[in-house]
Amino acid sequence: MLQYPPLNPIALQLGPVSVAGHTLGPLQIHWYGIMYGIGFILTYWIVRFQVRRRNLPLTNELLADFIMYLIMGLIFGARIGYILFYNLKDYLTHPAEVLAVWHGGMSFHGGLIGTVLMGYLFCRKHQLRFFEMADITLVAVPLGLGLGRLGNFINGELWGRPASVPWAMVFPSDPLGLPRHPSQLYEFGLEGIGLFLVMFFLSRRRPPDGVLLGTFLTGYGLIRFSLEFLRNPDSQLGFVLGPFSMGQLLSAPMVLAGIALIAWVVRRARSLPKPAAAQI
Repeated sequence: MLQYPPLNPIALQLGPVSVAGHTLGPLQIHWYGIMYGIGFILTYWIVRFQVRRRNLPLTNELLADFIMYLIMGLIFGARIGYILFYNLKDYLTHPAEVLAVWHGGMSFHGGLIGTVLMGYLFCRKHQLRFFEMADITLVAVPLGLGLGRLGNFINGELWGRPASVPWAMVFPSDPLGLPRHPSQLYEFGLEGIGLFLVMFFLSRRRPPDGVLLGTFLTGYGLIRFSLEFLRNPDSQLGFVLGPFSMGQLLSAPMVLAGIALIAWVVRRARSLPKPAAAQI
């Protein structure tokens, strides 16, 4: 069994500060928030690189607006998704908690829906090709996901199921004090680094627009569905359908949608007329 490292979720604490006779703070900056910030910055620079490589007609200002649309979709979608998918009963009882995002509660699947919706609206507004913009953006997304899982590990949350493997850990927040799978690190390696490498090298082959979106949906869905067997189910839900968790029920349609999208895009690309050969 490995020892859980002595990590402090708070990266920096400022204050308390006195302003106009009022005491503010202390202001705490958490590693989890820093990971989100780094993820957003990486996404911007990778998307910018992809835009330049493809010679797309996007200015830096328009690209920054696009990223802001995605961030808004991510935050609102993730929060609404968590409320609807994971804890609707409690939020109906305590509606004021809907706005208390500092208490936690974000859903990847809700964030994905919100991001796709806001990205589609942006592309429609600025007459951009949605599948092309989705493909160049999703190359960077796994890195953000991986950083988020590192944040979960530092927070000592979303740990795995009890395990007897040599690398099992006892997390300080576990009331049972059992050795568990460090599932956050599994997700960091597979959802983050592994899926990013697949997306990056596939993007260099310039597949038809939409293939990378389908690859992301399929890849993430398969990884998340598989790793949920090692991750402890949400305490307020437990298993929702036999041995399956809510995360697995939400991930399975992603796999089907991703495969269907790839098949449709490839078939559509093959049916398009090929450009005529140059005449000499």
